[in-house]
This record gives sequence, C-alpha cells and structure tokens, in this order.
Amino acid sequence: MSQAQRKQSGTAPATSARRGENLRDSPMMAHLLDALEAGRDVGHYGRLTFAMIARHFLPDDELVRLLADQPEQSEETARALLLQVEGRDYNPPKRERILEWQAQQDFPICPTPDDPTACNVYRELRFPESVYENVGEYWEEQAEARDAE
Repeated sequence: MSQAQRKQSGTAPATSARRGENLRDSPMMAHLLDALEAGRDVGHYGRLTFAMIARHFLPDDELVRLLADQPEQSEETARALLLQVEGRDYNPPKRERILEWQAQQDFPICPTPDDPTACNVYRELRFPESVYENVGEYWEEQAEARDAE
C-alpha cells in the first residue's frame, strides 16, 4: 500500500501489534482532534504537532480543513503549514518536545503531562517505515557528531 493509499484509508504499515493505525488510538491525538473539530484554539504548537503527526494518517484535504477551522486561521495558512511540514519532512515530535512546546502556550497539547507514558506517539501509533528510518539516521548522525568532538 502506497503512502497516498494509507493516507486515504487512515492507516500506516504495521510495525508493532501494540501500535494503532488510527489517530484516535493516541489519547493525545484524540484530544487534539476533539478540540479541532470543536473549533477550539489549540495554539501554534498544537497545530504544528497535529500536522507533523496527522499527515501520516489523514488525507491532506481533511488535515487542512481541520486546521483551517481554527481561530484566525484559513485554508491558505493551514495548507502553508502542511507544505512546510512535508517539505522539510519533519518527523513526529518526541514526548519531551511536545511538553516543551506545551509550556509555551495556553492549550494543553498533552492532556496528561504528569503521566510519563502519555503523549508518546511512537509508542501509540504505527507510522510509515520511512519515519523510523529517518529517526534512526538522525540518532546515528548525532552519535557520529559527538564522537568527532
């Protein structure tokens, strides 16, 4: 199944039986989806987090529609955010990054930040293999850079 077909069906390839294929399999993403569908302002980092993760599960038009319904957002700004995320091929953020971003805005991206197992989308969702390859390559580069110092 191609990435475009996965996006149409809302699924990603299986890499672990514990990981879900639907955005709502992640409590944090279900929280963000509920807020977006209700038209609540999830903040800049909430939109960024959502785009970085949801792009692997939702068709582009649905993702843009959800983001465009945000206060002071439009279809144009939502599409620009998605194009930026896709153009730079951003990986989904780790829990620590989500908590850093959350501290900079009012909306709670992670609804249960005191739970150390919450908001870890790599544990909760199945991403395309290319995401895991990119993450692996990043950590290898970081290790090589430290060794060179």
